[in-house]
Amino acid sequence: MGVLTVATRGTDLAIAQTELIIAMLKEKRPDLDVRIKKIITSGDKDKKTALWNLPGTGFFTSQVENELLAGKADFAVHSLKDLPTAEPDRLCIAAVAVRGAVGDSVIAADGVSCIADLKRASRIGTSSLRRASQILHLRDDIEIISVRGNVSTRVELAKSGKVDAVIVAKAGLDRLGLNDEISFDFDIADFLPAPAQGALAIQCRRDDDSVAEILSLIDDKNSRVEVLAERQILVTTKCGCHGPVGAFAKITGDQICIEAFISDIVGKRFIRKKKVGKLEKAIETAQQLANELLIAGGSEILKELKNE
Repeated sequence: MGVLTVATRGTDLAIAQTELIIAMLKEKRPDLDVRIKKIITSGDKDKKTALWNLPGTGFFTSQVENELLAGKADFAVHSLKDLPTAEPDRLCIAAVAVRGAVGDSVIAADGVSCIADLKRASRIGTSSLRRASQILHLRDDIEIISVRGNVSTRVELAKSGKVDAVIVAKAGLDRLGLNDEISFDFDIADFLPAPAQGALAIQCRRDDDSVAEILSLIDDKNSRVEVLAERQILVTTKCGCHGPVGAFAKITGDQICIEAFISDIVGKRFIRKKKVGKLEKAIETAQQLANELLIAGGSEILKELKNE
């Protein structure tokens, strides 16, 4: 096989993640020659609009997918949490690499080691309704500041004092070697991640069997089952990947435990539930959990958010 082209966003994190995937593939197939093709997405062009105000879906992924569909790349690497749940007919996720860190981290001033240490009325930077609703549920005195930009840019906002703290996915900090900047990590028991957070999806065309076979070498079955169960929460609730919804699934033996929440944007009406099911029934368990959230008041919350 000749040189393979992998499409990815051009951010520092996206490149680091793509290089990680290439290294994993070369460990299985040392003969592979892979070229990175950087793509500027619509989400990267607009760095000011809050994520919840960006129109449509796929603003960090659709331009990358277009490279695949046009035959200009052989595969693509995405942060799986950014991919819309509705996949283009001609594309498939050929592999979900072993998942990285799942949770969120806080970068703040020195001396802050937990949420209680944040001063009253602290200004917290995030562009995620999921993060905003959870932080406000825990501390209703916090002021949420919408921030955009790559990971390093957001870290610098906290270090420079432009905001008191920022919330960033721990996996991104790990992959960029920025762990030393972390003030504290949220416990999953207190702060649920985005569905599929920390997971990388490797995508290719459905009819490209040779590339799909190579990519399948790094597919981690447990990671795939867990993230698909989490994303089923989004599918069933129809809330979109940037709504105030979080989910986390964990396989233990022949069972899977799934936790999820739906909230209003200020964290007042906050509905969180957990469900355990057989591993082979992971998707059905997630569907049942999502429906329980909707029945418990989540349906009304999401309807109001849509109207707003």
